[in-house]
Parts: sequence; structure tokens; C-alpha cells
Amino acid sequence: MTNSVFVPGHITGFFTIQNHEIKLKNGSCGVGFLLSKGVKTTVSASDELVISVNQGDSTVIDEVLSILELKNTDFKITQDIQLPIGAGFGTSAASALSLTLALNEFLNLGYSDELCGQIAHMAEVNLGAGLGDVIAQTGHGLVLRTKPGAPGIGEIKSFDVDVFIGWKTFGKIETSDIISDSHFKEVISNSGDKYLELFEDDPTLENFLEFSSKFSHEINLMSDEVKNLIDYFKSSSDILGSSMAMLGNTAFAFAYDEDAFKKLNIENLHIDKLNNIGIVHD
Repeated sequence: MTNSVFVPGHITGFFTIQNHEIKLKNGSCGVGFLLSKGVKTTVSASDELVISVNQGDSTVIDEVLSILELKNTDFKITQDIQLPIGAGFGTSAASALSLTLALNEFLNLGYSDELCGQIAHMAEVNLGAGLGDVIAQTGHGLVLRTKPGAPGIGEIKSFDVDVFIGWKTFGKIETSDIISDSHFKEVISNSGDKYLELFEDDPTLENFLEFSSKFSHEINLMSDEVKNLIDYFKSSSDILGSSMAMLGNTAFAFAYDEDAFKKLNIENLHIDKLNNIGIVHD
């Protein structure tokens, strides 16, 4: 018997930090989008606890098992992480959520999807890995986070958008270092509040791209490599817009036609499709 769950990666364009002493209410508001790639977790029978991860380590898995009090249970966990770690793709949240959902099904724990999401959110907050990716990954397409917190506490709105995404990463940004820094928290939230209010009034793809670009410049976390690539993306009339992934040393751009990216001279450019489906249970 095996159970597999796929959770898509998530890139945030702009956001606000909404800290709360209650961990399930700790989170962020903002706007991001889901990718067709993400994290697939498979749980299968075993005579001992076996953890196999294709990249990174087992930190997120260990945290989820600790919360669920399952460290002494025998099964095999296999994770296929399909996106770079620490580069703004929400891989730790996708890891935590896909694992919790897969374990719930494999062990017949009887938890609701909402409770599984809350456990994954708790793991994210405990590790300082992120604040809003888990609840966003329960949506589809372009996702607006209107109320901070875990699934069942926070609130989101999803919009289906038929676009291609081009992205390239230049490495990691330590999310925990940013979201715990008082200066960056103030700058991020002041800028994010402004654009979140404007987007809620007119939630269009064009506004998402415009506000993401302005936000990324205002918070001043953009590397020269990311800035140069964004400028190059924007030099093409076929590109709808471009910005920086929050929080990662990564640039992304949108286009209606996949050929818009293929015509550009960008080494190691990845082309993806915006995910209007969301979580998949195998």
C-alpha cells in the first residue's frame, strides 16, 4: 500500500508580514501563483522508518513527524522535490503539506484537509521557513491571501489564469533572516499593504505583475543578477511582466505564448505553466 500527494510550488509577488503570538494565526497576506512543479511525497510500507529525499535534508519531514508524534512509526517516506530549495518556490511548505496529507491517508488518521494544512503551517512557522505558502498551496492559479494564518484560519481567493511562466534562479535567500529582521519587516509590510489594497480593488494579472515589480524594487532585496534578468525580460514586447520571487534570488516572468521565452537568449531558463489545478492525490 502506498499513498502519494503532490503539492505545487508557490511564488509570491508581494506580501505583508502579519505576526501573531498564536502560531496558527501567524502568517502573511499577499499575492502569488502556483507552478506545475512542486513536491511529491509518497508514503509506503516498511519494517522501519526510512526517509529518502532527492535534494536537501529531512528537516521539514522531521518537524512534521515530531508534531504528529510519529517518529517511532515504521514506514518509508520518499520526497521528490522538483524545484530549487530556498529560492522562493515554497518547497518547504509543499514538503510539509504533501507529507501531512500523505501520512493522513496512509495511516487512516482521519484528519480533515484543513487540519493537515494547519499541521503543515505549524511546521513552517516552527522552522521559520515561511508564513503564507501553505494556505496559498491549497488554492489554484493566481492566489490572493486576504487573511493571514493557517488553512481554516486564514483566507484566500483563487483566480484561474492561462499563462506560461519563465524563471531562473541564482541561489538562495534565507527567509528566516528576512522575516525576523525588524527593518525588513517594516519595509516589507509598509510596501505590501499598499499594493495589497490596490490589488484587492482590481485583481487583474496586469496589476499583479506591476505591483510585484514595484514592491521588489521598494524592499531593496534584489541582486544585480535578478535585476538584469528582469530588465531583459521587460525588453521583450511579448513578455507581460517580470519581477523577483519572494523570498528568493530568482526572477520570473509571464507570457501568453511559450515561444516568447524560447526566443530569448537566457541560459538555464525554465519554462512552466501556471497551475490551475492545485493539490493532486494519487
